[in-house]
Amino acid sequence: MQVVQAYRYALDPTPRQERLLRSHCGAARLAFNWGLARVKANLAQREAERSYGIPDAQLTPPLSWSMYSLRKAWNGAKQEVAPWWAENSKESYACGLDRLATALTNWSESRKGTRKGPKMGFPRFRSKRNQAMSVRFTTGAIRLDGRTHVLLPVLGRIKTHESTRKLARRIEAGTAQIRSATVRLEAGRWLVSFSVQIERAAATPSRPEAVVGVDLGVKTLAVYSDGRPPTANPRHLAAASRKLRRLSRAVSRKQGPDRRSGQKPSGRWRKADAARNRIHHRVAALRRDAIHKLTTTLAGEYGTLVVEDLHVAGMVKNRRLARAISDAGFAEIRRQLAYKTAWGGGRLVVAGRWFASSKTCSGCGAVKAKLALSERTYTCTACDLVLDRDVNAALNLASLVKHTVAGSGPETLNGRGADHKTPPAGAGGCETSTPHRAPPRPDGDLRPAMDGSLRNTETQ
Repeated sequence: MQVVQAYRYALDPTPRQERLLRSHCGAARLAFNWGLARVKANLAQREAERSYGIPDAQLTPPLSWSMYSLRKAWNGAKQEVAPWWAENSKESYACGLDRLATALTNWSESRKGTRKGPKMGFPRFRSKRNQAMSVRFTTGAIRLDGRTHVLLPVLGRIKTHESTRKLARRIEAGTAQIRSATVRLEAGRWLVSFSVQIERAAATPSRPEAVVGVDLGVKTLAVYSDGRPPTANPRHLAAASRKLRRLSRAVSRKQGPDRRSGQKPSGRWRKADAARNRIHHRVAALRRDAIHKLTTTLAGEYGTLVVEDLHVAGMVKNRRLARAISDAGFAEIRRQLAYKTAWGGGRLVVAGRWFASSKTCSGCGAVKAKLALSERTYTCTACDLVLDRDVNAALNLASLVKHTVAGSGPETLNGRGADHKTPPAGAGGCETSTPHRAPPRPDGDLRPAMDGSLRNTETQ
């Protein structure tokens, strides 16, 4: 099975290479802003001509927003716009124009109602101060150089902060091919992400017949239906909140940027802000590592996993729980389980968003009208079942497997009510360096499934 997977490594560039990296990121931003100014000028010209009563047939011809057209126009104007363009790789300018073409397409499709997801606004000019520094390379010399260096166009040979042997071994074996490389500055550290096409061998979970329901929560990150010990919520953001508050106060006491007056931030403000950003970056890295280890363990052990289709965007509207929900990373857990089960030979079943997993009794199927979040123990008045509410929900999720029918790919119902299908192998991510496998143990007692209207998703 061929999949696209990302490998990310920290870089240790020399001062000269860091200046070149910043120059390439600036070149991508320049090309983006140049193309956007050209598009806006064309739209404004056509709108002005319409206001003068000029017929549509006689208006200034519209500009094409395709990547090909934008790049062709840039090649004709780059000598005048940026005489120094040859100092950077042509890929940096192509990167900015490609991002502009994508942004314009997203806005156009969102405006027409053909794009799923939130409404997209018209692209805005990118600021040197507020935009993340990033550039993407798709052609040229993009490869690993040994186990401790990478090779990028114009930038040359850059040392990595860590060994690249995991990817290098795949390339040497002929099972991996680098498609592109993206260099990005995050919290003062330069990172390179390789998009790699990999030939993955067929895999099977250690317990292919095992079925487990996984109930995600804030108090406990994951509770399982088969008696597996629950996974505690590490609460990385909460653990760093005291330090973040102290650094935020330090930032607020210093002279920061002011867009209204044009005031530039002081050196001490930049230093304090960078320290705060490093803490946020560390929290995100710890969360990502914990989720990767959890999902790798589950996908490698169980043949079938059942989770809920949580409406995270709606859940975070509760201001009392928004921070804790965001810190848990429910959506990321589901995303990783989707592609890891596909890679590992298992399947992921996603219960319908309106399935009452917590309110339904796993013993008799009775459904409570209300269940307060503060009630941590589920008590059924119909069959006198007393059970932890999270375990009860996990048992209900596991019982849904009897209602599922095997399919060719994942099927889900999006917010607009339309069927949306995506190939399971297209997902990507960075796996943990070492697979974490839990020792096999016998399946727990799965309760019988309940009757009712169910909507399920399968990934296999």
